[in-house]
Amino acid sequence: MRKLPVYLVLDTSGSMRGEPIEALNNGVQSLISSLRQDPYALETVHLSLISFDRIAQVQVPLTPLEQFILPTLVPPESGPTHLGAALELLITQIAQDVIPQSSAQKGDWRPLVFVLTDGSPSDTQAYEQACAKIQGLKWGGIVACAAGPKGKTEPLKKLTPDVYRLDTMNSHSFQGFFKWVSASVAADNQSVGLGGSQGLPLPQPPVEVQIVV
Repeated sequence: MRKLPVYLVLDTSGSMRGEPIEALNNGVQSLISSLRQDPYALETVHLSLISFDRIAQVQVPLTPLEQFILPTLVPPESGPTHLGAALELLITQIAQDVIPQSSAQKGDWRPLVFVLTDGSPSDTQAYEQACAKIQGLKWGGIVACAAGPKGKTEPLKKLTPDVYRLDTMNSHSFQGFFKWVSASVAADNQSVGLGGSQGLPLPQPPVEVQIVV
């Protein structure tokens, strides 16, 4: 069966230490648990997790949903937020992971990407270059979220028109966000199962998740 690749690109910089990173870990775990309750998601969804702080790294390569094991995300004491490096890594991973459609094969569904940061990119030039590359790629959808009082939405608008924000970074907010991510993935799953749609069909976000216009 064609897989639906879903990539989580998550900020683990020093400002996430304490309650925010604990809430983030719990939120991602709730996302996985929620998706596993959907039989069709179990057959199609493959998840990958990329973290970024002073470095960007693949915490979990693209893995079938039922086999996905969430590592405990631990931020460094301090340091920059290299979102540009994370996007470059994302581009590389998707090129390796996703089977493209061709005349000889159907290929995978277009990948979905969810980015969350509590700041703004420290590697501005690399970030803008990565955003420019991404505009020319055929992905299913990119959703970006600025979390907390220092989360900046303006840089994220260069990446995607689907930008949201969380005012707080506690467990309640992150659980609400990842529950909505789960609903978004499920909606896309149903859409592609019925013949495919162009772009990500985003459901109405919960009150914790604010649309940025």
